[in-house]
Amino acid sequence: MKKILAGIGAGVLFFALSLPFFTIPHAMTIAIVALLVTLWTNEALPLGVVSLLPIILFPVFGILDTNAVAANYSKSIIFLFLGGFMLAIAIEKIELHKYFSAKLLSFFPKTARGIIYALAVTSALLSAILSNTTITLMLMPIALFLSENIRLKVRFLLATAYGASIGGILTPIGTAPNLILLGFLEEHRLPIMTFGGWMLLMLPIVGLMLLIMPYILSLGVSSECVEDVKHEAARLNSEQKRLYGIIGLLAFVLVANTFMKQITGVALNEKLVLLGFGLLMFVPKIGFLTWDDTRNLPYEIIFLFGAGFSIAAAFISTGLAEEIAQKLHAVSSLPLLGMFIVVALFVTFSTEITSNTALTSIAIPIFYEFSKYMPETQSAMILMVATVAASYAFMLPIATPPNAIVMSSRIISIKEMAMVGLKLNFIGVAVLSLVAYFIWRLML
Repeated sequence: MKKILAGIGAGVLFFALSLPFFTIPHAMTIAIVALLVTLWTNEALPLGVVSLLPIILFPVFGILDTNAVAANYSKSIIFLFLGGFMLAIAIEKIELHKYFSAKLLSFFPKTARGIIYALAVTSALLSAILSNTTITLMLMPIALFLSENIRLKVRFLLATAYGASIGGILTPIGTAPNLILLGFLEEHRLPIMTFGGWMLLMLPIVGLMLLIMPYILSLGVSSECVEDVKHEAARLNSEQKRLYGIIGLLAFVLVANTFMKQITGVALNEKLVLLGFGLLMFVPKIGFLTWDDTRNLPYEIIFLFGAGFSIAAAFISTGLAEEIAQKLHAVSSLPLLGMFIVVALFVTFSTEITSNTALTSIAIPIFYEFSKYMPETQSAMILMVATVAASYAFMLPIATPPNAIVMSSRIISIKEMAMVGLKLNFIGVAVLSLVAYFIWRLML
């Protein structure tokens, strides 16, 4: 109960602090968001319960009517994610993810640096298509088993957690902020990237971060050998081979669709493609799931998307996003690279103390209002910088589930995570800003 009262207290405090600068409806919107963020952070109520509160709170306080809020929980972009989760559950059910992780681990040298790179790359690639929480839970026992040296254990665990956060940005379904951005673009009839187009833009960032982050973690321990690393991939059974083939076919369709859009301007609806392949998992003799398996679908995350879209809608409809954007007007006089750096720094360090989904839901409408009079490509890049920066939460355990999971091992201290994470935050901002300025401008 104390945690719920803390959430209410946070709402009242932010309402009082906002009144001198904003109208009452704006201050009330800020207060409700503060309440939601506090309840998400202190886990006073289950994630799904807190995520459904906007359906009650926004109408009660006159921010949005019930129909306007409820519509955010069934946006078509959510079904892209739903299809991806069905595939992910199938992969976990027949243990194909264990094959992938063992295969990837086997490619790297058995030195400390080699294992750090192996864990980071494995975690990143699997987190691009599976829940970063699931992947961190799956790889943490491996990271703990590989050495008795505490220093190495710390580096291995951090590589696993950070790799999961970095890899999540690689695909549209990799992490919640990506879906929030795509839903916002769709809502406002702005150009939406294909699955493959998104990956092409994110690949330089993920690639550079996966070169730099493990290198930093391996400083001082790079030459130490790691004994008894035995993670050879077993042979695929018939079910795993079938799913492997289906995933290969999906990858081909998505890549072909990207090229088709570039050449002809016409493409398949990828929400239907992902949902279609997800539903294929239930077809007898083709798929691997029964309806009982849907109990493992993370409905609370789907509700979280709805809450995120609702917050964004509230910021837009009340004019709060425009009001905040006007207060940030001075930033618009900066050169484009300077704007990227300021936006990335603001979001990166803000997301350390709050849910990256909630922060993205708040930041995207603000920066949309801030940038909507700029050329369309510049506006899109600012929104994407804000979205990617929300995944750069490396300093604190409360910032992201992978950080919290490896902290639960009781091997890592908050001081150690914060020291390494601070460096990676600044490196992440630099990499993101430079890639956006020098590469995205050529591709968008």
